[in-house]
Amino acid sequence: MGSLSIWHWLIVLVIILLVFGTKKLRNLGSDLGGAVKGFKEGMKEGAEAASADTGKTIDVDAKTKT
Repeated sequence: MGSLSIWHWLIVLVIILLVFGTKKLRNLGSDLGGAVKGFKEGMKEGAEAASADTGKTIDVDAKTKT
């Protein structure tokens, strides 16, 4: 009784299609895809910036405090 069968999910899908319509769901899918693509590009840029910073060497003279 606690699990949902495939027929339950199909009925839920039909109700969602009737409420929102296919055009709104298509737009939602493309917006979600664009957001994921933007997130991946942002993560790639962040990784490139982090790897560029690790290649720098800072030359300093260490002195003991007396």
